[in-house]
Amino acid sequence: MSDRPSDSAAESDPTIASARALAQEHAALEAQLADPTVLADQGAVRRVNKRYSTLGPTVAAFREVERLQGDLGTARELAIQDESFAAEVPVLAAQLQESYEALRRLLLPRDPDDDRDVILEVKAGEGGEESALFAGDLVRMYLRYAERRGWSTQVIDATESDLGGYKDIRVALKAKGTPGPGEAPWARLKYEGGVHRVQRVPVTESQGRIHTSAAGVLVMPEVEDADEIQIGPNDLRIDVYRSSGPGGQSVNTTDSAVRITHLPTGIVVSCQNEKSQLQNKESALRVLRARLLQAAREEAEAQASAARRSQVRTVDRSERIRTYNFPENRIADHRTGFKAYNLDIVLGGELDQIVQSAVDADEAARMAAIADV
Repeated sequence: MSDRPSDSAAESDPTIASARALAQEHAALEAQLADPTVLADQGAVRRVNKRYSTLGPTVAAFREVERLQGDLGTARELAIQDESFAAEVPVLAAQLQESYEALRRLLLPRDPDDDRDVILEVKAGEGGEESALFAGDLVRMYLRYAERRGWSTQVIDATESDLGGYKDIRVALKAKGTPGPGEAPWARLKYEGGVHRVQRVPVTESQGRIHTSAAGVLVMPEVEDADEIQIGPNDLRIDVYRSSGPGGQSVNTTDSAVRITHLPTGIVVSCQNEKSQLQNKESALRVLRARLLQAAREEAEAQASAARRSQVRTVDRSERIRTYNFPENRIADHRTGFKAYNLDIVLGGELDQIVQSAVDADEAARMAAIADV
């Protein structure tokens, strides 16, 4: 069908029909939020309110399209009787087209996990100590970004390097309250998964030569309810050992560190940050559930033959999504073509522009896929 909206809310227009159905659902949810039975169940209130908030922007866009359709129809009728109204017709038609396209974008199929919090892993790769220091830079960048967006953060587990970087680290990022559509941690950070390459003079370099190293980032949606991911009692092998710090020295005299192996998939998660074996076990299970959820997502997408962005699991410098060039103060995303010479600002947590470039590229691809539908 044509991309242009009709002057009236035609029932045959799938965009208008879909939006109207969501507006009806929105009204039903509003009624539920006033229902004493629903209000007595805090879990139900959270679920209903979350869906109600999610639909709000789409319903508002639909109402704007309806208003402009009505105004355009009225202007055309009046223009027949009075030519002074004719000038309003093209202005209203342009506004209607713009609002209609905005509505279409809001109606694109959403990632069902977009409202989730995330667990983010950063792992040093090629480059030794320099890679570990760069991993630390990336972690601080994400923590500052989270702070700017008002998210809470928690380091679940970390292994530091001798010079203060990270061999690997896992951080939970959690939104406060109910974020709007596209504003939750997963919706903003899911495109960060992959290999990040750095070009700079390492602190260990005595002759001032520029080196290239890399660190890997893995972003996983957080599992909100433990029952969401079923783990059988015989699916796990749990080993305990003593925690170690930089250089491998023991930092704990008890076997508090925990390593969990998920036997059906071979996924291994270790945690040693907490002093309690029980706390380390809970942290490891939290990460394991997130990894299993991510694995299930990827399997479902592969089976559906969807064009998906695979997060690179190996930290190979040739398989990169982004380059951080310190001598030129340049950052470049190799998937979207984004390039800027404000690397220092980006590392300070100003990630929105580069994140938005990935969001926009993904949206444009999905819009193109349904353009002829």
